[in-house]
Amino acid sequence: MITGFKIKMPSEKFFSERIKKAQKFVDSEVLRRSDPYIPFKTGMLRDSGILGTKIGSGRIRYLAPYAKKQYYKGRSSGKRGRYWVKRAMLAHGDAIASGAQKIIDGE
Repeated sequence: MITGFKIKMPSEKFFSERIKKAQKFVDSEVLRRSDPYIPFKTGMLRDSGILGTKIGSGRIRYLAPYAKKQYYKGRSSGKRGRYWVKRAMLAHGDAIASGAQKIIDGE
């Protein structure tokens, strides 16, 4: 007759580290996958996203003073144009999510 049992659960720190690693993956992948969609003239808009985003924070931020105007009202030229993060996530969001899930699962 079983009177008790013990389950060894991974520590909170163990899960916390995986989640942090997954968040860093998501942030860097969103920047990388958004790159072909960002309007490009001098490259400053793209670079302002790299400089303005703290990888692992969960927030993608573009520092260029004209970034907001370009994001909502800019002109499109082929693949590049408005709503670049949204369009990149529609195209690559599933791959980013599955990659993050693999990190969390420890694969």
